[in-house]
Amino acid sequence: MSKFVYTNTPKFTGRNVPIDEIARATGKSSAFLREGLKQGFLNFGFACKRKNANNFSFYCPDKLVWEELGYFNDNPKKFEL
Repeated sequence: MSKFVYTNTPKFTGRNVPIDEIARATGKSSAFLREGLKQGFLNFGFACKRKNANNFSFYCPDKLVWEELGYFNDNPKKFEL
């Protein structure tokens, strides 16, 4: 796998990019993205099973989303639900 060196990178804040925002940007369903994070075949975030529960918590940092998908939103208010 080749490595890229970028001279112009966005200003990352560590923001947790919502799954629904990533779904709109990629054209994939949010269910597909959540399942991909849970199963580990998508690498732009993390899925953590909550203790004593059947649901998951998701964390998709803006830098990792940009590195894996090429998507960055410098105006997160634009995509608020």
